[in-house]
Amino acid sequence: MRFQGKVSVITGGGGGIGRATALRFSKEGAAVVVADLDDASGEETVRLIHEKRGSALFVKTNVRESESIQSLVHTTVEHFGGFDILINNAGIGQSEVRSIDLDENEWDAVLDTNLKSIFLGMKYAVPELMKKDGVIVNVSSLLGLKGRKYVSAYNSAKGGVILLTQNAALEYGKDNIRVNAVAPGVIDTNIINGWKKDERKWSVISQSNALRRIGNAEEVASAILFLASEEASFITGATLSVDGGGLIF
Repeated sequence: MRFQGKVSVITGGGGGIGRATALRFSKEGAAVVVADLDDASGEETVRLIHEKRGSALFVKTNVRESESIQSLVHTTVEHFGGFDILINNAGIGQSEVRSIDLDENEWDAVLDTNLKSIFLGMKYAVPELMKKDGVIVNVSSLLGLKGRKYVSAYNSAKGGVILLTQNAALEYGKDNIRVNAVAPGVIDTNIINGWKKDERKWSVISQSNALRRIGNAEEVASAILFLASEEASFITGATLSVDGGGLIF
């Protein structure tokens, strides 16, 4: 198993890509810390891991708040003695409106959840990861690589994730910390449920890549685990598209 003896911290681990990633890390031998704002979903991920006799801990976390991230790191170190891998996955979508019509509070919420959270996660995790030759994988998006109408806050945040990933890779490479990102396309998670209600819109979105289908959370988890593994030992500062060819479509 690739991650035997490792400890992985995953934000947004209560569902979607986060849960799929947590389950995969556990299957491959890692102890998993599931960080999520929602108690029920976070505890359910832990239950699923325990059901398979894996090791997991739920830590209620608000990724927008510095104190909450510090508490997550402290609790993880206290419980497991440290950790090796940080997956900054937590994120939210936005209302699809023109940028001039976007509410300022929603802009702040999207930027805080999707970008500031990654800054905070790395800020407080890096000192611990320096002790372990650690790995960070940040979850960006296809919309961090290309612009799209009516998602100005989401575009801005996810684009920022990619440059923040490159910045951290340059700053902490000398400490043997690798930092990479994944950029998922349209993935079948709760964040796209609203799109499915509009049949006409969904028929276009679901075919908007070279493979003519949407992806699933497990496919993104596979990419995350690759970047976190020794198989990617000479990869840092990279963004791996997991989009079925959406970027080139």
